[in-house]
Amino acid sequence: MTSYLIRRVLAGLLTLLVASFLLFLLVAISGNPLANLLANPHISPATIAAARKELGLNQPLLLRYWTWLIHMLQGNFGISTTGQPVGSELGSRLLVTLQLVLPTVILSALIAILIGVVTAVRQYSVLDHAMTAVAYLFYSTPVFVVAIMLKDFLAVDVNNAVGHTILYTIGQNNPGTTGAWSIFVDAVQHTVLPVVALVLITYAGWSRYQRATMLDVLNADYIRLARAKGLSRRRVLYVHALRNALIPVVTVMALDFATILGGTVVTETVFGWTGMGNFLLEYGLEGPVTPDVNVVMAWMMVVATAVIVFNIIADLLYAVLDPRIRLA
Repeated sequence: MTSYLIRRVLAGLLTLLVASFLLFLLVAISGNPLANLLANPHISPATIAAARKELGLNQPLLLRYWTWLIHMLQGNFGISTTGQPVGSELGSRLLVTLQLVLPTVILSALIAILIGVVTAVRQYSVLDHAMTAVAYLFYSTPVFVVAIMLKDFLAVDVNNAVGHTILYTIGQNNPGTTGAWSIFVDAVQHTVLPVVALVLITYAGWSRYQRATMLDVLNADYIRLARAKGLSRRRVLYVHALRNALIPVVTVMALDFATILGGTVVTETVFGWTGMGNFLLEYGLEGPVTPDVNVVMAWMMVVATAVIVFNIIADLLYAVLDPRIRLA
């Protein structure tokens, strides 16, 4: 297990290195970060030259990448075109996004596994058809539509019924809140709606994978053999069938974690959260042709690292779920 983990980590680092160069190349040639300054007639050439030197734009592309890579390995993601350190800003924004992503992934996984197993066991029943229709409905609905409906209907109705605000529709917290319990309650009240919006979209796809893999396993020969040996239905279902049915689903969930992490842009915009999505839009993509290289690269490297890390975690979970798999 240890040697396999070391090989996977080294392969992941090599993949991340290649990906970082390709991403840097694509971002660098996608536009001029100083386009806004150049378009302003009141900015002196000396100021533009200083900004070009500070951002390293006067150097060859390979040298710029090497300098960025060395600084990135030291935890320095550079300075944005607004003059702010990217690393410190990205760290705080990442914590905000994880406040959405972590509960979304946990709740989506639990709901998807439960619904996937139940609908597979009760295949073609009324419950199966109903859950399938609901899953397809949410899966085909854009997340901003779900978010707006939750704000306009659920939040408004609940708040009006109670007589005060319980579900907040804007922001991730109320400034000035003090006390550990008050801060926790405030965070939950702000998190409920965006998390529910993401969960409804995410669980829908995962539950379909779980149902399909569960049906394949239930029809396998070793499941029939287990039943013929007189094992209880519960033991056959949860010990033999479910563990094997989770293997493909774990892969999908691992890949989708990075997708959810990078795809919170819309949700954060609808609910007014200042997470990674807002960070990319506000600082990295100020205009259609003026990307901030350092901001965009930092954002993409976080997402790329999440893809590699959770793929490694998924590989390790294979051995936990299926004892037949050996990671040599």
